[in-house]
Amino acid sequence: MTEQHQEQAADPPHTQRRVAKRTTMISGIAILFLFLAAAIVLAADALLLVFACILCAILLYKLSEILARRLHVKRKVALVAVVLALAAIIGFGGWGMAPQISEQSSKLAKEIPAAVERLQGEVKQHPILKRIAAELPPPEQIVKQMGNMVPNAGLFFGGVIGALGNVVIILFVGIYFAATPQLYTNGVIRLVPQDHRPRAREVQKELGQTLSSWLLGKAASMLIVGVVTSVGLGMLGVPLALILGIIAGLLDFIPYLGPIMAGIPAVLLALSISQDLALYTILLFVGIQLVEGYVLQPLIEAKAVDLPPALVIVMQLVFGTLFGFAGVALATPLAAGLAVLVKMLYIEDVLGDRSDKVGKPG
Repeated sequence: MTEQHQEQAADPPHTQRRVAKRTTMISGIAILFLFLAAAIVLAADALLLVFACILCAILLYKLSEILARRLHVKRKVALVAVVLALAAIIGFGGWGMAPQISEQSSKLAKEIPAAVERLQGEVKQHPILKRIAAELPPPEQIVKQMGNMVPNAGLFFGGVIGALGNVVIILFVGIYFAATPQLYTNGVIRLVPQDHRPRAREVQKELGQTLSSWLLGKAASMLIVGVVTSVGLGMLGVPLALILGIIAGLLDFIPYLGPIMAGIPAVLLALSISQDLALYTILLFVGIQLVEGYVLQPLIEAKAVDLPPALVIVMQLVFGTLFGFAGVALATPLAAGLAVLVKMLYIEDVLGDRSDKVGKPG
């Protein structure tokens, strides 16, 4: 009886310590969550810039890995070759087309307000559309809102100089990440408890394969869309076909919403010539998007995460509301990464369901 009383007397302090430990752990997790939430809100632009650097590093690493495998050279040597090749293509291409791009950009800035005015004039002739036209802002305000998208497109700094600064940061940090990825990935893995490190490496590998496959496919899709749009608009006789094709190719990085944004100035310019030309321009953009949606996109999703269109659009709206245009641009790769994390860490590890595959491994 004496031993039993001693155990009962010793049990409450033990229980209190256990409760105190749990309380401290829960409080620590809550504080950490609040800290992370505050960091995301206050440093959203910087975090998006870091994510863009990671995407650049993944793309460079994948290209150098493919080149090293084909040429049987070291991967760092292949990385140098990839960087030099991209610099040469961008440098010579920019040097050769810079005068034409500059001229067409200036003309585009002048033509859009006039095209909007002509469109509003034609709309006012129809009684049903006249009410809608009355609710639209003046052409100057529409052009100003379109122009405001350029500074908002920056991830960290604002304005044109800031956008160029973002590109330089993304390229240089991406090259450093791609040169020695193990240095950074091993550092992240060491933050995970030792028992879970093998699984963490599996998740990391799956994330890298998913994002690299998506980036390679999207880069090819952007190039095809840009070239086909420029050639198609040139054959139709739409003015400023080169700059409109470049815009279409760049905005193709944003699924669903990007082609609509790229098509608006092209249709407005075509409408300034004739309604038939505007109709043909719309059909051109619709045709390009149908080919991309039913041919190019399935090839991309065959080795990446198959994201439902509704989910992608919702993610674009959510990230666009939170982070501006940069959030819209990066919403799809962010959604792809989150899909992999949910599949592997929650569906497979927590729920134990490994039969329902959210994505396909590359």
